[in-house]
This record gives sequence, C-alpha cells and structure tokens, in this order.
Amino acid sequence: MTLHHVSFGDGVPVLALHGWTPDHRLMTGCLEPIFTGPSALPGYRRLYPDLPGMGRSPAGDIDSSDGIMAAVRAFIDEQIGDEPFVLIGESYGGYLARGLVVERPEQILGIGLICPIGTLWHKDRKLPEHVVLRSEPGVLESLTEGEDFTELAVVQTADALAAYRADVAPGLEVADTAALERIQKNWALSTAPESGPPYDGPSLIVCGRQDAVTGYEDQFGLLPHYPRATYAVLDVAGHNLQLEQPALFGALIREWLQRLSWSEPSA
Repeated sequence: MTLHHVSFGDGVPVLALHGWTPDHRLMTGCLEPIFTGPSALPGYRRLYPDLPGMGRSPAGDIDSSDGIMAAVRAFIDEQIGDEPFVLIGESYGGYLARGLVVERPEQILGIGLICPIGTLWHKDRKLPEHVVLRSEPGVLESLTEGEDFTELAVVQTADALAAYRADVAPGLEVADTAALERIQKNWALSTAPESGPPYDGPSLIVCGRQDAVTGYEDQFGLLPHYPRATYAVLDVAGHNLQLEQPALFGALIREWLQRLSWSEPSA
C-alpha cells in the first residue's frame, strides 16, 4: 500500500503522524508555520502521510493497528530508507510513534509526542472533565449544523475555530468510518510501545491540562522510558492543544528540535 502524503523542504526527514480520524492536515496546519514562519527552520524535509482509512489513503483490507503499522513501515522504507529521521506523532499517531521507537531506536533521531495516547483503552484512562476556559462572543452562533467543534474545544475563539475548520474538520469528513470501526476492534499493537530498552534520543511529550480524550496523567508514566524527555502539561489546552496554545506549542517544538540538532553526530 502506498500512503497518500505531502512533503515540503529538503534535509533531515521529519515524519509526522496524525491522530485517529483526521488526516495529514492536522499536522501540516500546526507544524508548517514553525518550519516556514518568520523564524524559519531550514534543513528539514517534512513528510505528512495520511494513515490508512484516513484522508486519501485507502484502508484496503487492513483490520488492525498492526496493519496500519505495516503501511507506515513500508512508507518509511519507500520515502526515507535507512536515513536517520525525526519522528512526531499526535494522539493515535503518538501511539504508533512509540511503537516505531521500539523497532528503530537507532534510526530515529528524536521523538515528539503531541497529546499522545498514554493508556490505549479509553475506559482505563485518567481523564479530566471537559471544560471551556476561553471563549469569544459570536463563535458558537457561527457554527454550522452538525459542526462538532465544541465537543473537544477548551478554547472557543474565532482563531481556534478557523484552525479547526482548516486542519481538523476536512479529515473528519472524508475518513472511512466503517474501516476505522473494523480496525479499532484490533487496536493494540502486537509489539507494545516501550517494550524495548529506554530510548535516549531527545524527546518531547506535550499534553493539555484539560484534555478529556487522552488526558495528561498517564503520559507521566512514560518518562522512565524516555530519559531525555521534556514533559509539558499546558493549561487552557485540550486535545486540540496545538490549536489552542499555538505560541507555546511552537516554542516547545523549536526547543526540542534545537536539542536534537545539538545531539546529531555532525553538530
């Protein structure tokens, strides 16, 4: 299976894996401004695939997370080969990223986890209640029928809504829900994340204090496996943390990439 993807720039490969149901736009929307904005970060080739059953990548006969992981492995072999690369994963993409670290610790230069799944099954997670901490007049009135922005939003402002409409909603609209339901019946990877030795590359784990989907407490338990991890819990941020705290999110990603560049053999 060839995954649909977009790529930008040249240099060290950066593989960014989106979460469950959206598509690559979830990652390009929050990461490309960091790489190309006023303080651009040159020297990186950013790769943004659509995971199977999401975006423009068909699910085929995949019926498990192992099947999705196999497609991601094939994508890496095709697009990156044996070259060292940087890995970023959001939510379910973070779960896959943690699994890739078990398989390719020497090839992965550093791992960044954004609102990652810490505990796989929702019923077992430690989660805060959903709350709204910042809002602007007129935002709720501007929603169209069926728009589910408020389901996760902790910050309900015009900027957050615009980012949601650009980065999240388009993927939700085209996801193959039947395939995702089939895959979710076999959601656990056969090789569990963190089942190998501790990963000593520069790492970042960033969570939302008000994230009612993956939470922030379970991820703290990952720290022994990532001895060089910055673990940050951002207030006024839910599961769409990157939309709700974009400046702080950008600063943390930049600092992590700086640590990574100091650790590269050529530095």
